[in-house]
Amino acid sequence: MLDTQNSRMETIKELVCDILELEEDEVTQTSLFKEDHDADSLRAIEILATLEKTFKIKIPQEELPKMVNLDGVYGVVAQHAGW
Repeated sequence: MLDTQNSRMETIKELVCDILELEEDEVTQTSLFKEDHDADSLRAIEILATLEKTFKIKIPQEELPKMVNLDGVYGVVAQHAGW
């Protein structure tokens, strides 16, 4: 089960880094997308849409305020994917 969780977290990190145009070593689990990486609201929506498509889930836009870093994104995705 831990391998599955790590695999999902790695996939999420790859997607986020690709969208934010960052190297994976620049992003930590708790680094803030907006404050630390200059992400704007359009990038946040793009992250949300990409996660929905990748994991075949629906995430309400009201969840965006929780998705400020990788930990937050994983928590939201896990909740809506039923992990």
